[in-house]
Amino acid sequence: MAVLSASYCLWRRPPLISPPQPPPPPPTPPSRRYRLRACTDRSSLSPVQRTISHIENSGIIACLRANSPELAFEAACAALGAGITVLEIVRSTPGVFEVLHQLIKDHPTATLGVGTILNAEDAQNAIVAGAKFLMSPAMVKDILSDSQDCGVLYIPGVMTPTEILSAYDAGAKIVKVYPVSTLGGTHYISALKKPFPHIRMVASQGIPIDLAGEYIAKGASAVVLSDAIFTKGAMAQCNLNEISKFAHIAALQGRQAVDRRKRCLE
Repeated sequence: MAVLSASYCLWRRPPLISPPQPPPPPPTPPSRRYRLRACTDRSSLSPVQRTISHIENSGIIACLRANSPELAFEAACAALGAGITVLEIVRSTPGVFEVLHQLIKDHPTATLGVGTILNAEDAQNAIVAGAKFLMSPAMVKDILSDSQDCGVLYIPGVMTPTEILSAYDAGAKIVKVYPVSTLGGTHYISALKKPFPHIRMVASQGIPIDLAGEYIAKGASAVVLSDAIFTKGAMAQCNLNEISKFAHIAALQGRQAVDRRKRCLE
């Protein structure tokens, strides 16, 4: 209308008093589905990206499984106190959601999640308990959709290039290459990153602490360390000193590898 009015004034003198103009029509509201998606994006993008940043800056995801809630809590506290900042508690751990809830209270700056989540019900329970991320050994679409709505990061397990691309296209922000040691270790991660440099990958299964840096150098955003930190002997004997020792070494290895990666990108 503004362009047409300007053209009109070039050849006809406007009246001294402009006639009242009708109010502009109200904007067409977007569809309900679009509005819901927009609302979800605004509320969930920041927490998910923050969790991804914590994982990438740590380089290490400590994976804990225990046969009692008491042992799980004590072992987790030992690892977190020794420098671990990202910790996953396996779903099969007794009282896992109660343990997670208490750890969040005691360690509010840590990034805590639940692993081996296989169904939407467990995912919801983990989210209610305060999990910042969920991990699975495979891709579970119901978990992906639920976590997106709640602003929680979901890391599905993948094995083949087809699975990696399918998970990414479905909306996964980061994937877990599992079981990486069986598939070829650091060589497999390196091979996968060539066609998929834009997809974040976490390496998981059978990784020793001294190889964590090499996995990150080959393209892994982070490495999942389980028995390498929470050794079977230490867990059986509740040897918190040994857990702390390995957790400190792992955290240091992760930070050094992340620093090297950042320097290479500068």
